[in-house]
Amino acid sequence: MDFLLAIKVIIMGIVEGLTEFLPISSTGHLILTSSLLNFTGEKVKVFEIAIQAGAIFAVCWEYRIKLSEIIFGLFNDKQARRLAINITIGFLPAAVIGLLFIKTIKAYLFAPIPVATAFIVGGIIILWVENRQAKSTVPVRIETVDQMTFVDAIKVGIAQAFGLIPGTSRSGATIIGAMLFGMSRKAATEYSFFLAIPTLLGATVYSLYKARDLLTVADIPMFGLGTITAFISAFFCVRWLLKYISTHTFNAFAWYRIAFGIMILLTWQLGWIAWTE
Repeated sequence: MDFLLAIKVIIMGIVEGLTEFLPISSTGHLILTSSLLNFTGEKVKVFEIAIQAGAIFAVCWEYRIKLSEIIFGLFNDKQARRLAINITIGFLPAAVIGLLFIKTIKAYLFAPIPVATAFIVGGIIILWVENRQAKSTVPVRIETVDQMTFVDAIKVGIAQAFGLIPGTSRSGATIIGAMLFGMSRKAATEYSFFLAIPTLLGATVYSLYKARDLLTVADIPMFGLGTITAFISAFFCVRWLLKYISTHTFNAFAWYRIAFGIMILLTWQLGWIAWTE
């Protein structure tokens, strides 16, 4: 792996780790970043999905105690078993829809302009939901993930499925959907973290399996470096986000999404940046 490729891989890993769990769309940022870096192609699309594993490992490390309690309590702890079932239920809608429509999504939506549009629409939705919660029109029923019911899990799982649209943000769709259904900001964020584990690991394994004829042993350094970089940046981002949401709303991310989306559309329309697909 040459020096220039290594720099591109590191940048992509940092972008993945910093954006995966924020409601600003990691996929959207990766598509736009790879476009700017002229780092494109079928193998890069697989790379963008595969390095999500690094971000997931960061969440697993941050919640290692909670996750171990769930695993070892499956057969003798009712609360741990219910949370495990809720994570499984929430995972299913995105998994099923992803398997059915991933080819169509990649063919038509994995491009800068659809992503920019999704950025703007998603930002507006976040502002709307935050405004509703500020006015107390959506009562908070669930303060912690342990209070979730199976019905809550399926609702949030359906919301997560909207995150399959590049630029929408899986974490954004999950968190904002959960808040809309009556979960506190902290509970919604933590459930989004837990839900990301099977969702993104499943996507990584499936993507690598489908691309097994495209990849070679020579690609291991590139994928390994991207995964490690994503882990490091995601580790710090997760800890920062948990502190941030204790005293802030998601409005700042909404305005960022809108401004960033408009910037992409303007630079494309004026011909300042030749966004590739």
